[in-house]
Amino acid sequence: MFDPRTKLILTFLYAIFVGVTGQFYLLAGQWILLAILIAGLKQIRVYLRWLRLVIPMALFFGGVTWWAAGAAAGGFAALKLLTLTTIFFLFFAVTAPEDMANSLVKVGLPFTAAFVFSTAMQFVPVIGRKARNILDAQQARGISMSPGWAALRRYPAFLIPLLIQSFQLAEELAEAMEARGFNRKGRTFLKTYHLQWRDWSAIVGGGILIFIFLAGRFG
Repeated sequence: MFDPRTKLILTFLYAIFVGVTGQFYLLAGQWILLAILIAGLKQIRVYLRWLRLVIPMALFFGGVTWWAAGAAAGGFAALKLLTLTTIFFLFFAVTAPEDMANSLVKVGLPFTAAFVFSTAMQFVPVIGRKARNILDAQQARGISMSPGWAALRRYPAFLIPLLIQSFQLAEELAEAMEARGFNRKGRTFLKTYHLQWRDWSAIVGGGILIFIFLAGRFG
């Protein structure tokens, strides 16, 4: 519906809104709104799997804040981190990395930087699948990879194959790019990206709302 650049701007505006929020109930409402949007996009199962990685980080951050400033501040800090990361989860759920990168090229970002950005985003799940395959293979050989201090000496059996496969993947990508003339001039794109009236309306409306909120918060 919106141009990728509009989605990115709205994402940062919402992140500012969350970042300056000082009430727990308002912050909880912001997270609930994001969860409803994720459910509407039918991404709730993916989001729940993603939460398994984010919640420990949020709890650690909240625990440190709890130790330094009290329980209320710790819970608020954990929820804020969870909400901020959820914003960007939602952004990448509705925006293809190549669309985001190519639209940024239209506003002056060098193509090589945009390509690195989109490729990195696309290869995260690929590396994740390779990591799971290596874990399954090593566990099938009787090598326990359960988390803990005792497993540290067995981690090279996981990290070394993953590192080798990552280098192989990078080499194959480099050869494919060279074969397709990556450095040639005059590159064209399959899609054209233009900001429509609805994009400008969303950007201006979001900016006004953030300005009003900031004026009420700090004015």
